[in-house]
Amino acid sequence: MSKDFSADISSRICKHMNDDHADAIVLYAKAFGGITDAIAAQMLSIDAQGMDLTAQVNEEAVPVRIQFDHVLADAEDAHQTLIAMVKQARVKAKYKLG
Repeated sequence: MSKDFSADISSRICKHMNDDHADAIVLYAKAFGGITDAIAAQMLSIDAQGMDLTAQVNEEAVPVRIQFDHVLADAEDAHQTLIAMVKQARVKAKYKLG
């Protein structure tokens, strides 16, 4: 983990995502982690290369590692990347429903 992407930044991002964007984490698990039957998910950690989630599937916690398409430079890059990924996940979900 680079000095620009510390454990403190990971903790802050995870807390924010789990508290305010739980629906987005489920979308990440489904669209990028291949856990299509996830009913809930939590972000455990995030680093410059990817994020670790746990997805709830049939009352079982399933670990999920999602690699980013680039190495994150800093917290702002993480913010922008997570926003772009949730938009991509929503498009994928929309096509599956339609």
